[in-house]
Amino acid sequence: MKNAAFLLMGLVFTAATSASEAPAPAKPDLAKGQATAQVCAACHTADGSRGSPANPILQGQHADYLVKQLTEFKAGKRDNPVMKGMASTLSEEDMKNVAAFYASKQAKPGFSKDKTLVTLGEKIYRGGIADRQIPACAGCHSPNGAGIPAQYPRLSGQHSDYTELQLNGFRAGTRGNSPQMAAIAAKMNDREIKAVADYIAGLR
Repeated sequence: MKNAAFLLMGLVFTAATSASEAPAPAKPDLAKGQATAQVCAACHTADGSRGSPANPILQGQHADYLVKQLTEFKAGKRDNPVMKGMASTLSEEDMKNVAAFYASKQAKPGFSKDKTLVTLGEKIYRGGIADRQIPACAGCHSPNGAGIPAQYPRLSGQHSDYTELQLNGFRAGTRGNSPQMAAIAAKMNDREIKAVADYIAGLR
């Protein structure tokens, strides 16, 4: 019995020692990320800042969220022919490096364009629409639009054109990598989507 107990203790100790000696994940290489980002610059600018309104601002976005999106573009879970082509050339390490590069940049503030919609947009963002069971955007994306890493992206300052396009995509089912957002957007009309997108653009 004693021998069996000692043997068991030895196995537990060996397993614990092996686990503690496991190498820590390598930190992202920002220099390599910057080099990869140069390929993305035509659509997202050199540092992911305020480029074309049709393309997202990547500057200051959560690295985990960016890696998730790149992985899903590569796998075809998020449908976009251009991004699938770009992501298909990236390894997991490449994705982590370029995501960390964009996340390391300070996001620049944006602004709303349509003052007539801002009040409605703020109302929906902060309080939702109770009679249609549309939750407040702030519940997941935080009151100031900072989001939650991996799950929920940073929204504050994002181009209204891009946000509107994504919400319409969720509603139409052409963007299918978030059932939660698809269910929410399905209950919103064009004016509400436009209002929320415009409010988010000026959120800070």
